[in-house]
Amino acid sequence: MKNFKGKTVFITGGSRGIGKAIGLRLAQEGANIVIAAKTTTPHPKLAGTIFTAAEEMEKAGGKALPIKVDIRFEENILAAIEKTIETFGGIDILINNASAISLTGTLQTEMKRYDLMHSINTRGTFLTSKSCLPYLLKAENPHILNLAPPIQSITERWFAPHVAYTMAKFGMSMCVLGMAGEFRKQGVAVNALWPKTTIATAAVGNLLGGDEIMQRSRIPAVMGDAAYHILKRDSKSCTGNFFIDEEVLIGEGITDLTGYAVNPEMELAPDFFV
Repeated sequence: MKNFKGKTVFITGGSRGIGKAIGLRLAQEGANIVIAAKTTTPHPKLAGTIFTAAEEMEKAGGKALPIKVDIRFEENILAAIEKTIETFGGIDILINNASAISLTGTLQTEMKRYDLMHSINTRGTFLTSKSCLPYLLKAENPHILNLAPPIQSITERWFAPHVAYTMAKFGMSMCVLGMAGEFRKQGVAVNALWPKTTIATAAVGNLLGGDEIMQRSRIPAVMGDAAYHILKRDSKSCTGNFFIDEEVLIGEGITDLTGYAVNPEMELAPDFFV
């Protein structure tokens, strides 16, 4: 029996990378996947669009609804949610995956870039959660999962090199902390998931050192599998957690993780905030 048959999953930024990997994993379980992202035409440096991702998710066994969405704009989100309800009748799971990154110091960070990161990461997560919650509150086992770092990583070492980006990412973590407490009695689970190692995505390759760092990374499927195991848990008893992908899988009895390594011969690179 497929655990997510008929469940509707709203994923921001799900056209590639980790968001797409989570969508594919849940599509294998029969879920309806809403791909709410900006990319509708191929990008020269970033593979995949909302339409190619939808095709893959349909082939994986789910139903897919690609919608062009810029989560900086409330009208985009509300229109996408309305289309989701028209198509699938509800929302069971929200994945706040969309994120902008600029690893620049204070003097090198233009305010345009600062505003972009905070508009997408912190504000976008808050706004999308706020907009989906009226429907999540009606769901049988509602979950919000933010791709956000563990709150215990709030230390100087992570802020000093790129304070603007770190602030924006921890804003997503604070949404977990606050909303988990706010909606605990209503039974909506709000959790975070973060990778133990770097993940082989285009963003990592472009920003952190090209092929060498990619070879020392894990494939996005490790995050998809970890998310699957979190999201099938009882929302009333699994909330307010800052999960690490590796720890989730080991807790499920999956102790051999070599299959997730891009190159098993290379030492894995730790991700930010871990």
